[in-house]
This record gives sequence, C-alpha cells and structure tokens, in this order.
Amino acid sequence: MQRAVSVVARLGFRLQAFPPALCRPLSCAQEVLRRTPLYDFHLAHGGKMVAFAGWSLPVQYRDSHTDSHLHTRQHCSLFDVSHMLQTKILGSDRVKLMESLVVGDIAELGPNQGTLSLFTNEAGGILDDLIVTNTSEGHLYVVSNAGCWEKDLALMQDNVRELQNQGRDVGLEVLDNALLALQGPTAAQVLQAGVADDLRKLPFMTSAVMEVFGVSGCRVTRCGYTGEDGVEISVPVAGAVHLATALLKNPEVKLAGLAARDSLRLEAGLCLYGNDIDEHTTPVEGSLSWTLGKRRRAAMDFPGAKVIVPQLKGKVQRRRVGLMCEGAPMRAHSPILNMEGTKIGTVTSGCPSPSLKKNVAMGYVPCEYSRPGTMLLVELPSGPCF
Repeated sequence: MQRAVSVVARLGFRLQAFPPALCRPLSCAQEVLRRTPLYDFHLAHGGKMVAFAGWSLPVQYRDSHTDSHLHTRQHCSLFDVSHMLQTKILGSDRVKLMESLVVGDIAELGPNQGTLSLFTNEAGGILDDLIVTNTSEGHLYVVSNAGCWEKDLALMQDNVRELQNQGRDVGLEVLDNALLALQGPTAAQVLQAGVADDLRKLPFMTSAVMEVFGVSGCRVTRCGYTGEDGVEISVPVAGAVHLATALLKNPEVKLAGLAARDSLRLEAGLCLYGNDIDEHTTPVEGSLSWTLGKRRRAAMDFPGAKVIVPQLKGKVQRRRVGLMCEGAPMRAHSPILNMEGTKIGTVTSGCPSPSLKKNVAMGYVPCEYSRPGTMLLVELPSGPCF
C-alpha cells in the first residue's frame, strides 16, 4: 500500500529518544538491567517498565501515551533520564581534549554556556550527539546517550590517556548523579517555586548550580528534547526521589515515559541516534551542519573534517527531511518513493502525532526531493499497522 506524503521541513535540531529495537517489555529471561535511583518511585506511581539500552525504564504510567504527550505540550511533565551518561572533563587541557573529538567550537563557550555537538569519525560519520557545557567551576559537563554509553566513554578515556601521555593536563570523571527532565511551557514556573535563583536569567542552553526544593548541589540546565521550554536537573542520587516528589506536588506536573518522549521529539523534528543519524551519516546529510563551529570549519581540525567541510559547499546525495501524511502511520524502514513509484529513500522514524492529529516521520531522500512541499509516496505494509 502506498500513501502520499509531503515534505514539511529540512530538519536540523536534536536529539534523542529510544530506538524501538532497544526498548522491549521486561521478562525474567532477560539480562539483569540497571536501575535508576527512581526505579521504586516509578513502580509506586504505576510506571510500566521496559528494557532500554540495558536499563529498566518506564515507557508510560497510568495515563495513556496520548494524554501524557498532550500534557507535556500544554503543561509540563517529569522524565527520568538518569540512564544518560554524565561526565566531567577536567584540567587545563579539557577544551583541547573535547575539540579533538567533536565538531563544535568549545573554546568559544562562555561560563555556564552549553552547546549541542557531535562525536564524529574520520569518515565524517556521527558517533553520537551530546551536550557540552563549559561550567564556571572549571570543568566541562558532558551529557551523551545511554545507547552509546560504553562507546562514548571508551572514546573519551582513550583520548584522555593519549593526551596524558603527551604531558597534557586532562582528566575524566563519570558522574553518579540522577538526571531529571522537566519539560513543558509551565516548567520554569513550576521550578521557580523551588529555587532562589531567577530562572529568567537562565536562557536556553545555559546552566547553573543551585539548591532545588531543598536539594543542594543540583546543576540546572535550560534544555530538552521535546520542542518545549524546560530544564534538565543533574541531582545527587540521595536527593533524587525527594526532588521528584516535590515537583509532582504541583498539579501542573505529571510523570511521562519513553513513549511520550519519542513522539514529542519526533513532532519537534529532533534526531534519534541509531535511527535518524549514525556513523554512516554525516552532519550535512543529517541536516546538522549548524553544529559545526565557524572556527572549526576554517581550521578543519575535527575528525572527518576532510569529508564534512567540502559537503558544506558542494552537493550531498541525500538529506534528512520531515514528512507528514494522513491515514495509516509511517514507520521506520518504510520505503520512500517518488510520484512515479521509484524508491528514493527510507523512513527512519515515524508515528502518529497527538498534537497535529496527523502522522509525522523523518527520513532521507535525494537533495532534489528535499524542498518543503514536495509530494512523495511512502510504501506501507498491506496489513494492520501497530
């Protein structure tokens, strides 16, 4: 069955949710899964736990996925993202270390300013996406994806050792903190009741350490992956349940799980590593050229620069685009066809949009088909779609 779709955008922002292949119901036969500090808290609040990237996490709670999604759009929701890898890069050569791995201009970040960046390989492929913050405490605070935990950590540790062997001053520390994300248009209003700092002075992609609802030593970063305003709070493990409980006392706040996280990020056109970008995708193909720092482009001193920088001025064969249609939903791996019926690309992520009441997706097509408004076809299974 073929479904007519329209290219709605050339996409270009972040980030992440859960690959379906990595998310499955729990069973006693499966491997031992890691638990976040909020595991018992999730069970007590009706969380339906699933396996994701080696962790046991809630896919949803008592509310339906659609209700949870729409609540985030209209109010705010609390997500447990403690499975994410949090690291500190220490030492006077910390920027040199990070710029040997990512495409961004880390040296230009002001105190407590952060940026989305990408780990790349020498072939120009994306190894992972991550957020790097230049803290005023004299270290870089890095958050990267749980699905790439071992790979990212090994990459950073190997390069730390290499620089240390050259006599450089650099070190790495894995943070044991929990990580909570409060996302939605009323998130700042909710959080303001529990902090002394004026959150109006904490713009997007900036960070500050503060006491939050009585829990000291929390790093609050104005960022997220839902397309809404919000914060991510790195909180000492001992205070995680207290903080989550305090936030839930506000009727604006409800718990949300992996299902809402995925549909929210897809509505907002945000990438999912492993589906929409991977080590065989360059930043230019993935519509993430904006992550390349201007100075870094000129210096061509990041991994894969000899492949990536020429693509900025030339023509790549394919681009990541957003798609929209009515009727049956588009799903990952569905073939994308031109109007003559020739396969030209593949859907990488897709789902019904609770907010738009249409089906949204993203995928890769040749550049000549990437203009917004272009009509295409997507081949759907002939049987029921689930």
